[in-house]
Amino acid sequence: MPITEFLERNARIYPNDVALVEVNPDNAPEHHVTWREYNLIEPAEGEQYRREITWQQFDIHANQFANFLFTRGIKKGDKVGILLMNCLEWLPIYFGILKTGALAVPMNYRYSADEIQYCTELADCTMLVFGDEFTSRIQAVRDQLVNVTDYIFVGKTDATPDFADNYKTMIHYCSITPPPVLLTDQDDAAIYFSSGTTGFPKAILHRHEALVASCQTEQHHHGQTREDVFLCIPPLYHTGAKMHWFGSLLSGSRAVLLRGVKPEWILRTVSEEKATIVWLLVPWAQDILDCIDRGELNLEEYRLSQWRLMHIGAQPVPPSLIKRWKAVFPHHQYDTNYGLSESIGPGCVHLGVENIHKVGAIGKAGYLWETKIVDEQGTAVPQGEVGELAVKGPGVMKCYYKNKTATDEILKDGWLCTGDMAREDEDGFIYLVDRKKDVIISGGENLYPVQIENFLRAYGKIKDVAVIGLPDARLGEIAAALIELKKGCICTEAEIMEFCTGMPRYKRPRKIIFAEVPRNPTGKIEKPKLREIYCGGSLVEAQISK
Repeated sequence: MPITEFLERNARIYPNDVALVEVNPDNAPEHHVTWREYNLIEPAEGEQYRREITWQQFDIHANQFANFLFTRGIKKGDKVGILLMNCLEWLPIYFGILKTGALAVPMNYRYSADEIQYCTELADCTMLVFGDEFTSRIQAVRDQLVNVTDYIFVGKTDATPDFADNYKTMIHYCSITPPPVLLTDQDDAAIYFSSGTTGFPKAILHRHEALVASCQTEQHHHGQTREDVFLCIPPLYHTGAKMHWFGSLLSGSRAVLLRGVKPEWILRTVSEEKATIVWLLVPWAQDILDCIDRGELNLEEYRLSQWRLMHIGAQPVPPSLIKRWKAVFPHHQYDTNYGLSESIGPGCVHLGVENIHKVGAIGKAGYLWETKIVDEQGTAVPQGEVGELAVKGPGVMKCYYKNKTATDEILKDGWLCTGDMAREDEDGFIYLVDRKKDVIISGGENLYPVQIENFLRAYGKIKDVAVIGLPDARLGEIAAALIELKKGCICTEAEIMEFCTGMPRYKRPRKIIFAEVPRNPTGKIEKPKLREIYCGGSLVEAQISK
C-alpha cells in the first residue's frame, strides 16, 4: 500500500477536517487583533499570517499537481526537485509528485547555487519546483542545468520569473481526479541528500516501502490520535520533520507548520493552535528554557496544558537539558529519536516515553527495526564495549543513487552501518559515543567529543558547545572546546578548566575557544566547518605552536 493511499483515505473519511496549518509570525497582526479575528481579514497575496487546508483540499491539490505534471511529460521514474521553505504547498506538491510515480527530490534550503546545480544533476531532475527565496540562485546556474526542461514557481503571480510557470496558475484548471498510476511498495519514491558535511551531498534513494514503514514506526512510537496536533518547525526537505509528520498522516490528525524558531513564537503557536506534540531541536529547547530563566517569557500567558509530548532528535541530547525541561514542564512526556536520512529519518532507534529514567540513551531498536553494535570486521562486540551502530529494517535506503562504491561501504547484508560509535548498557539501551570520523585520538587515547560536550553543557553559563580535535606535535591531536555562552554571561578559560576537573584528566579539553557554535538546519554541529576554521592557519593553531 503506497503512502498516497493514506492521504486519499483521509480525504474520504475526514474531508472537511483541517489537515495542515501554516503560521508566519513575521506577518503577525497588530497586538490588538487576535489570531482568530485575523482570519477574517483578507490580506494581500503572499502576505497571509495563517493559512489552512482540509484533508480534501490537500488531496485535490496533490491530484491537480500530478495531472499538471502529466501535461509536462513527467512519467513514472522521472525526478522532480523541490526547493521550498516550509509552506502550505510543500506537502501537496510532494504527494502530487508521488502520485505520478515520479520521484520527489527535496533539497536543503541552504544550498548554494553550485550545490543546487550539483544535486539537480546528480538526481537527474528534469523539473524544479522552487520558491522566491531561490530565484537568484537558480538563475545563476540555469544555463548549466541542461536537463531541466520546466521550472515551477511557488509564490506571488507577479513575482514569477520569466523562465518559470506559476504553480497556482498552472494547477487551477487541472483535473482533481486521482491519476491512474499503479504504485507498489518496491517502486522508487524519493531521493534525499546526505547532510553534505564532508563535501557535496550523496543522493539517497528510497522506495515507497520506506515511506510507509516510517508512518507505522512513528505512529507506533508516539500514539498519535485524531485529537493530536503536531507542531512542525524543522524543514520539510529533511527526512526527520516529514517522517514525524507521517504519524499525523496515519492518524488523520492536524499538523501546524511554523515558519520561525523564536521561543515566543513557539509557545504562542502551541497555545493558539492547541498543539499536543512538538518536535524540537536541542538549541530551540535551550532557547525556550533560557528565555524563561531570564523572565522574558511568562508561561501563565499561554495555554499549554494540552501539550503532552516533547521529543528531540537529529543530534545527541544532553541529559542536563531534559532535567531542566522536566523541572519547568513536569507533565510532559519525553522521547528522543535516532536515525539517518539513509534510514528514512528518525525512529530506527528511540528511547520511548516510558523510559525517561534512561535519559541520555538514544534507546532501543524502534518498531520494525533491528540493531547491533559491531567492530571493524562487522562482528558484534560484547555488551558495554564501544563499536559502530548498525541498523536493519524496511526504512533502509535502496542505495546511494549512481554511487555503488559508497553504497557497498555502508550496506552490509541488509544492515546499514551508521558511522556512529555506540555502546549498549546492561538493560539493552544504546548510548551514542560519537561519530566514527569525529573520534579524537590523543596520546593513544580515544576521546569521544559528545561525552565531553554533554559534560560541559551542564555548566550554567554555557549555551552550546562543540569539541573538535586539533593537531598537536606531541599527542597527535588535542581536544578543543568551542564554547558559546548564554546571553549576558561572562566566563573565563580558567573558570571552564576548573569545572572540567570533574572529568578524568585525559578527557579534559586542552584548549578553550569562546565563539558561536555553527549548526545546520537540522541542529547538527558543523564540525567540518570548525576544523576548516581552526585547523588551517588559524589563531588556535598559532596558539598551539607557542
